[in-house]
Amino acid sequence: MKSSRLFSAMCSAPCCRVALAILLATALAACVNNAPDPRVSAMNLLPEPEIKVVNYSLVACGEIWGVPDNKAIDSSLYWLRTIDCAVRLSPAEARAQARLWPADDLQSAFKQAVLMDNGNETPVERRQYLQRLDGFIGDYPVPLRPLIQLWRDNQLAQLQLSEARTRYHHLQQSSDAQLDALRQQQIAQNKELMLVRRKLQTLTDIERQLSSRRSPDTSDNGHADKNGGAQSESASVPDNTTQDAPQP
Repeated sequence: MKSSRLFSAMCSAPCCRVALAILLATALAACVNNAPDPRVSAMNLLPEPEIKVVNYSLVACGEIWGVPDNKAIDSSLYWLRTIDCAVRLSPAEARAQARLWPADDLQSAFKQAVLMDNGNETPVERRQYLQRLDGFIGDYPVPLRPLIQLWRDNQLAQLQLSEARTRYHHLQQSSDAQLDALRQQQIAQNKELMLVRRKLQTLTDIERQLSSRRSPDTSDNGHADKNGGAQSESASVPDNTTQDAPQP
């Protein structure tokens, strides 16, 4: 009786009530933390999805073009493998393989374009197979659209590069023709200049010859004038011997 009265007295104290409240709160928190999350339990009960990705990089290049699986058209890995195998073909082999795939559907048109891309095609041929591929733009699978768009952008960039090279080639030909015309004009002018120099040299030689001929003639004329003057003087002087002779 005394002990129960003592315990009752202690529990009636304020400190005892606070301690009991703390113990009760701790026990409840421990129970809540240890309880399993119902959402996690439900996720653990869900079956794991089975995802099967075909590794087309293991398929031989000789067999990649004839893969019968229609799901391959939706796989970017398949088309990356075809692009890799097309690069390994020679231009003649790529063209021959492209003829086996008439552009009747998206799969055939894309294969033909990928093969022709490595067949040393002309800009006209590149535009043609791009137009055929654009004819199936509504059939592009959603997973394949980024790859086709990226590949097509590369083709357009190559067309722009080809056009720039063609313009540069025409400009180079035009500038070469102009330079050749200027060279021919310079050669003609040099020939004309040489001809004029020869004519001037000839005229100079003729003038020198004439000058050399005039100098002796002038000295001869001077001597002739002196001789003529002496003869006239001798003719005007009377002959004294004849006049002084005695008359018979």
